[in-house]
Amino acid sequence: MAIDHGTGNARRRYRYIDKFLNKAGPSTDPDFVPGAPTIATLEESKVLVIGAGGLGCEILKNLAMSGFKDIHVIDMDTIDVSNLNRQFLFRKDDVGKSKAEVAAACVTERCKDVKITPFNGKIQDKDEDFYMQFKIIICGLDSIEARRWINATLVSMVDMDNPESLKPLVDGGTEGFKGQARVILPTLTSCIECQLDMHAPRTAVPLCTLATIPRQPEHCIEWAKIIAWEEHRKGVVLDTDDPEHITWLYDQALNRAKEFTIPGVTYQLTQGVVKNIIPAIASTNAIVAAACCNEAFKLATTCNPNLANYMMYTGDDAIYTYTFEHEQKPDCPVCGNLAKTITVNPNHTLLQFIESLGERPEAQLKKPTLRTESTSLYFQSPPSLEEQTRPNLSKRLGELVADGEEIGVSDPAFTIDFKFKLVFES
Repeated sequence: MAIDHGTGNARRRYRYIDKFLNKAGPSTDPDFVPGAPTIATLEESKVLVIGAGGLGCEILKNLAMSGFKDIHVIDMDTIDVSNLNRQFLFRKDDVGKSKAEVAAACVTERCKDVKITPFNGKIQDKDEDFYMQFKIIICGLDSIEARRWINATLVSMVDMDNPESLKPLVDGGTEGFKGQARVILPTLTSCIECQLDMHAPRTAVPLCTLATIPRQPEHCIEWAKIIAWEEHRKGVVLDTDDPEHITWLYDQALNRAKEFTIPGVTYQLTQGVVKNIIPAIASTNAIVAAACCNEAFKLATTCNPNLANYMMYTGDDAIYTYTFEHEQKPDCPVCGNLAKTITVNPNHTLLQFIESLGERPEAQLKKPTLRTESTSLYFQSPPSLEEQTRPNLSKRLGELVADGEEIGVSDPAFTIDFKFKLVFES
């Protein structure tokens, strides 16, 4: 059936967008064809949105109002009552239901000419054929691990003989009053792994600090979660969604804070620490989602140049944005071809090195398996190989590898192998 590109009711909602699509501008791509062909391309562009939370709700709404007609959304989560203050597509009656399904139904109820296909599940459960069908992929995730997985998957899909295999990735992220949007062209521009050291893992608090000299309200809450719960409720599995469990932790943390004269322990903070909740501000979500959808619109229509390639936003003290081009790294384990150099202490044990891989901003690997070209250093699984390589954990790195030697590292959370060149400290 022919698409109606006339000025009737079908296009009235998009009349402001059509001003960009019906005529060329000073910055439009040389191949840009104004009018019906570009509008048809936009409407036929199949877009995948990953995440239907605070950022995802905004993205879905924006895409539907921007002329995209074939949208897919995937999210593994269900709606919690705590989501309702900022994830505006959900209502109280939706608590417990799939985020993707409810969000899709809510948007299509208001934009009846838009088709949104929901998927309730993990992105890791989909194969390359699933991702190959989309023209653009937009991430609204709150997980670094999930970002790294989709990034590696899209890079591995690229076939130089097939231009259609290159799927642009538009990634947005927020934390409180801060946020960023970035455009990634797999294998052509800096990827998420290239930029990993900009997202340093949160520093772990030593158990001795929690047990003896807490200094912050968060220390008291962690003490209640890790130490007090094990002492007083051993055998009971902590359910972070159970109000009774959270209240018990809050009471324990509050008493601990009073003992050490530490102010600031609240029920809300207890929830945030226990569930590792990243603070979310509705206005930040709206701004970053708008930036992401603006980039998707430009990618689909070539009506204006795309972001090259990173935009950061902060709104805590004042409104501030800054854009810059993040360069590809030749030693990126995903899109590069060189091993990443890591400086290590040869007197540290293999176990200490493995623990450091979880803390290093450029690695952030939680369950690494390590090997050299000639031998296996340590396997996390299967149990037989773990037992066989376990004695290496107590050996010094200087005994196991040579200065400047490359090792291969794999982690079950990722689809790729990492290469590191170990250089000994002088």
